[in-house]
Amino acid sequence: MACKKIVGFIILLVLLSSGLTAQTKVVQVSDVPDNFCVSEAEWKLYLMINEYRDQYNLPPIPLSRSLCYVANTHVKDLFFHHPDVEPCNFHSWSDKGPWSPFCYPGDENAKRSVWNKPMELSNYPDKGYEIVYWENSAVVIDDVIDFWRSFDYFNGFLMNTGKWEDREWNAIGIGICQNFAAAWFGEAADAETAPYICGQKPPEPEPEPEPDTVGIQPWVSHISDTLEDATSPVSPAVPVKEHYYIIIKSQLSLKESEKVVHQLREKDYKQAQVLQEGKKIRVSIFDTKDRDEALRLLKQAKTLYKDAWLFKQ
Repeated sequence: MACKKIVGFIILLVLLSSGLTAQTKVVQVSDVPDNFCVSEAEWKLYLMINEYRDQYNLPPIPLSRSLCYVANTHVKDLFFHHPDVEPCNFHSWSDKGPWSPFCYPGDENAKRSVWNKPMELSNYPDKGYEIVYWENSAVVIDDVIDFWRSFDYFNGFLMNTGKWEDREWNAIGIGICQNFAAAWFGEAADAETAPYICGQKPPEPEPEPEPDTVGIQPWVSHISDTLEDATSPVSPAVPVKEHYYIIIKSQLSLKESEKVVHQLREKDYKQAQVLQEGKKIRVSIFDTKDRDEALRLLKQAKTLYKDAWLFKQ
């Protein structure tokens, strides 16, 4: 009888142990569809992030098909199902899809993490880390990148600073749906081929990429050139002298911005000015056409405004 009790106790321990193991294992519930593609807006935001990194001599992050799918799935869930109702925030997932629901930060613990979603929704082999943007109306790409650059928490992801200084991003995914945008960052490379823009086919890859582009999709390696070709009315064959502005404010009204400029000029910052482009209003404290000088001025501006950032036009 005693032996039966001992055997029963051992079986119970095994079952409990198996249950604990099952909790920590990430079960993949879906694959990236064969016809998955990124929108032009998502592609443009991706280019802008890498262009921003390029200004500080940081390498471009390869676009990940898996992480783009995760980002796209999440922003759609946020828009249609609103899992971010308190006490849950924007990193939460609803119970309306094939994924496991998640209320962040309430459900986060040693065995469960919202950062496991890439492994749950795709073949991506590692965790992913997300930043989210929301506004009342449809997303404006310039607003997204400006907002993320303006706050140390978000900027740390973009620039590998602060908590993320020792991380090396080898994959990034972008998702946009209505008034939500998300970017997912990962340290592991994505074995999937890079996504293409919806309605287009990716260009043929170069047979032998330059040494400094190894590991990066050849058709996205020249980030700055691609973005300028897509947005500038000037022919790429004509050399254009870039102008750099050190932005210290970008979320103010025109009247408030003019007041800030007046105060700066009274403090002998004679280059201070308001930059207005459509509905976008920025306050610049310095400007120059020299890149090295711009980086020096940015460093100087950050002693006064820690969220100052470089705007290239």
